This record gives sequence, structure tokens and C-alpha cells, in this order.
Amino acid sequence: MYSEDYTSKATWFIAGTAVGATLALLFAPASGRVTRRQIRRQVEQGTDALSESSHDLLEKGKELFDRGRKMADDAADMIERGRKMVEG
Repeated sequence: MYSEDYTSKATWFIAGTAVGATLALLFAPASGRVTRRQIRRQVEQGTDALSESSHDLLEKGKELFDRGRKMADDAADMIERGRKMVEG
């Protein structure tokens, strides 16, 4: 639960940083060409950061799924052993 909350906050922080940087560039005293180039660079960096975050989330999800599957398999084995002990 903690890692999900941390990842979500990190993703929103990165997105907010990208939006803030874009707004700062829009109000900066630079030519249109320079401003567009800087915005494009910021968007690319934001896209890369979000892509990495989504990849990390996917990996965490796979890891949690695998751990859950192992726990379910272990529980099934324990139930089967218990059933065999009761049956004799």
C-alpha cells in the first residue's frame, strides 16, 4: 500500500513539475522559437518520466501478482495436506 501511494505521489509531482515548467516558459521573455523548443524539451522529459513511472508501476503490479499467486498456491497446498491428514 505504501509503495502505491509513493508512486502515485511521485507521478503527480513529476506531472506538476512539467506543467509548472511549461507555464514558466510561456511567461519567460524569450522568442517564440526558443520558447517552443523549450516546451518541446519539457514535454519530452515529462513523457519520458511518465513512461518510466508507468513501467515501474507495471513491474510492481507483476511482482505483487506473483507474490499473491505464490501465497494462494501455498495456501492450497496447506489445505490439501490438512485434508489428507484428516482423511488418514
